[in-house]
Amino acid sequence: MLEKVVFITGASSGMGETTALRLKKAGYTVYAGARRVERMNNLQQQGIHTLRLDVTDDSSMTQAIEQIIKEQGRIDILINNAGYGSYGALEDVPISEAKYQFEVNVFGLAKLTQLVLPYMRKEKYGKIVNISSIGGKIYEPLGAWYHATKFAVEGLSDCLRLEVKGFGIDVIVIEPGGIKTEWSGIAGENLLKTSGSTAYGQLARQMANMFRNSTSGSEPDVIAKIIEKSIQARKPKTRYAAGFGSKPFLFLRKILSDKAYDRLWMFILRSTAKNN
Repeated sequence: MLEKVVFITGASSGMGETTALRLKKAGYTVYAGARRVERMNNLQQQGIHTLRLDVTDDSSMTQAIEQIIKEQGRIDILINNAGYGSYGALEDVPISEAKYQFEVNVFGLAKLTQLVLPYMRKEKYGKIVNISSIGGKIYEPLGAWYHATKFAVEGLSDCLRLEVKGFGIDVIVIEPGGIKTEWSGIAGENLLKTSGSTAYGQLARQMANMFRNSTSGSEPDVIAKIIEKSIQARKPKTRYAAGFGSKPFLFLRKILSDKAYDRLWMFILRSTAKNN
């Protein structure tokens, strides 16, 4: 039996890098894509194929898919992991930044999916794994554009699942909670740059402190294990939530009214302010 061919984006660090290493160890043929290919030297040393990939550039994505098809003849599993969090008050964030957030988190994911689907349909097999977030189900202040992209990924995945089911293709959504990566530090710094000196400055500082003090988090391998489990399942679930706080937060959002959930966030922010 031929090894399954996996393509994972955003693989230069964090969850993407860890997942690439885990799947290679499990016997998959792994291709890892990222803008900074020099940061994937460790993956190359482990026998993983690395590609320069910019998910905001159509030609970059097309070239990556064509190279994998040329070398392997197929792509069995696409893991859309590339993404980032842009925080700031809606009033403060330039629309150009909002559009870029959607380019990376939504349109890049969609374009790569479009590119691999003809090959998956031909094989009558495929798994498309979209890395969303619990942020696709919950919300928080100053995260409007980030949460908008993750809500979009959730809806896109649901529609896509129905469209490709008849071709033997599964669509799987992964919803990480708190993970120990560069993400929170970068998000907090950018938040202060965007809204730290505006009318929303106090709120921005509270949120930035929360990001900064968020030392609790699961290791990236928690998500890598869930991804491996999902792609090995004959009948995978539509969604897998994992990582620090994921299930409690999703449960609270499910049982609380919008107003009650709003009050919960105000309590969290007040508590953060008292501790700083």
